[in-house]
Amino acid sequence: MKVLMFGWEFPPHITGGLGTACFGLTQGLSKAGVEVLFVVPKAYGDEDEQAVKLVSASNIKLNIKEAGFGKHWEKVTFIEVGSSLIPYVGPEDFAKVMELSKMRKLSQTSSVFQESFEFSGKYGTNLIDEVSRYALVGASLAEKMNFDVIHAHDWLTYPAGIAAKEISGKPLVVHMHATEFDRSGENVNPQVFDIEKNGMEAADRVITVSNFTRKIVIDRYGIDPEKVFTVHNAVEHVIKPELSEVDRNVDEKVVTFLGRITYQKGPEYFIEAANKVLKRDPNVRFVMAGTGDMMHKMIRRVARLGISTRFHFTGFLKGDDVDRMYALSDVYVMPSVSEPFGISPLEAVRSNVPVIISRQSGVSEVLTHAIKINFWDVDALADAIYGLLHYPAMNKMIEKHGPEELKEMKWDRAALLVKDIYLQVVK
Repeated sequence: MKVLMFGWEFPPHITGGLGTACFGLTQGLSKAGVEVLFVVPKAYGDEDEQAVKLVSASNIKLNIKEAGFGKHWEKVTFIEVGSSLIPYVGPEDFAKVMELSKMRKLSQTSSVFQESFEFSGKYGTNLIDEVSRYALVGASLAEKMNFDVIHAHDWLTYPAGIAAKEISGKPLVVHMHATEFDRSGENVNPQVFDIEKNGMEAADRVITVSNFTRKIVIDRYGIDPEKVFTVHNAVEHVIKPELSEVDRNVDEKVVTFLGRITYQKGPEYFIEAANKVLKRDPNVRFVMAGTGDMMHKMIRRVARLGISTRFHFTGFLKGDDVDRMYALSDVYVMPSVSEPFGISPLEAVRSNVPVIISRQSGVSEVLTHAIKINFWDVDALADAIYGLLHYPAMNKMIEKHGPEELKEMKWDRAALLVKDIYLQVVK
């Protein structure tokens, strides 16, 4: 079986958990005998291609004089992406969603009809053009390549997946890693909601990363429950001994938040809980690792609370730096407001770090030996942090049983479930 898979990032060039999940899943699919052609906006040449063939959209040539090109143009939905919806990016960078009918009026001499496009592969200010052109490349690939099923990750690739399905007639599976409700709460952008809904309606199957997300897809988007399947994310079971022990250079205990500093991840609740803990025990250091549109607001809040000497902002971490951060940590906290899954707590447990997670997360469905709190309950979060720092028995119990749970959370298992979904739709 061969899969044409559309993604937006692939390790080591990642901005969030999406690339990590795509890497783990493709590794597992390869072991299950599934050949994956993974399309990214831009390949850098240093990606691990042992289990997957990467196709760089930047290298795809388009011949606008081909007879079939007009068919591509008719089928592809071109969009300009509303800023408040973009994962990993603040609201100031982008414009509006454009109607397909307006885009069709463009002359074929427009820059959108170049023979090839140089994609940045980033969530930057040129994302508007890149999503549109990526869909066009997706349609072109679908006509030229042989495959059995299409798999589109994240809503930014849904237009490419839909175009590929309409061009090839092959079944489409879309993977919902995060919904607009996760990113924006109740203040959803109706245009992006429509993009997500159209993608799931066009799909033959929808994969959600948790039952938490599956319920949102069914209840909020009205998607047929019969075609929505949960496949929980997993974690790589690779431990690097050289990173397990690092010189901390501090005597205090370390409590870590690692993730995007955005509304969805609940960074403000972490800071308020830190303030409460420091009033009871000033010999604790708190670390917020990541970047996002709320970062400057969080820095200002830490300053106003007067806890700057006990609070550290590291910026974005990836690769070995993430593992080093876990090695430095005594407690890991994920107070997400709405978390479709959340791979980082599994990574922390893999490093023998006890974790505190919000009940509003998909990972809480599969991780038993963790302390679970409601994201808004700052007092409960502060008590949980204090307890893990001061009561060794609680800490040891979580450290003992947590790694045992990870044995069931393998990408190989997730890949077999995804393969079964493929087999449901491949004729």
